[in-house]
Amino acid sequence: MAYVITDPCIDVKDGDCTVACPVDCIYEGGRMFYIHPGECINCGLCLSVCPVDAISWDEEIPQDRVQFKAVNQDFFGPEVTNWGSPGGWDKNYTTNRDHPLVAAYERA
Repeated sequence: MAYVITDPCIDVKDGDCTVACPVDCIYEGGRMFYIHPGECINCGLCLSVCPVDAISWDEEIPQDRVQFKAVNQDFFGPEVTNWGSPGGWDKNYTTNRDHPLVAAYERA
């Protein structure tokens, strides 16, 4: 179980979530932040501070945002960053790349 960042974060990237995260499992892409599902300890601190309600628990994601569970997971794989499990964010794990769904995302 992990928390998932969804589309309200796209082009906002407030950053309060990254400050609140005690294990630094939130990484910065070009248009949004991504939570590493294997590093998240499910504490919910990120959820409590997100000003745009972009974060959901992976088992309570609204149906229209369920694809972001895979988006957060795939961000760390070979299709996007190939970072695997870095073990916690640092400046070396920031990129201007995004998951293809996020890169192509257009607000309605």
